[in-house]
Amino acid sequence: MASGPSNTVSGSTTETTPPKRESRVDVTWIGEHRFDTGRPGGPTSRLDGEGLTGQSPVDGLLSALAACSAVDVVDIMAKRRTPVERLRVEARGERREELPRRIMKVELRYIVDGAGIDVTQVERAIALSHEKYCSVAATLAPDLEVRSVVVVNGREGRVHSARENQ
Repeated sequence: MASGPSNTVSGSTTETTPPKRESRVDVTWIGEHRFDTGRPGGPTSRLDGEGLTGQSPVDGLLSALAACSAVDVVDIMAKRRTPVERLRVEARGERREELPRRIMKVELRYIVDGAGIDVTQVERAIALSHEKYCSVAATLAPDLEVRSVVVVNGREGRVHSARENQ
């Protein structure tokens, strides 16, 4: 990964690599299995290994995936001039029994409401999010199966699986 702009000659063309982008969070232990985490100087969230005072780290991962994709869906639908009025994503993860108990399958159920929104438009926005835009989805293990179910204005669309058995 490049650390800044650079020019590379490839045949007769010059390619420019974008600058490296860094994400940074600080995680501070506050006792037991509890941690406050966030950008330096920014708002914090509580992660709690027991899930008592905040999300567990695994719940936080599911939340990050769902929220990342939801942001894309809201933006894509707004650009299509069919803005979302309400959106909720129900995320469910299936974990391995043996250690590490990583998530093997995720189902994201998008419940979307808004005037003039068509199921196929939302399905396309979700596919674009998972395939092109959502950095959280792109960061996860390539063998993670992510299934999406869409419900628009009370009408359920088809199930879409991304990266299944790759």
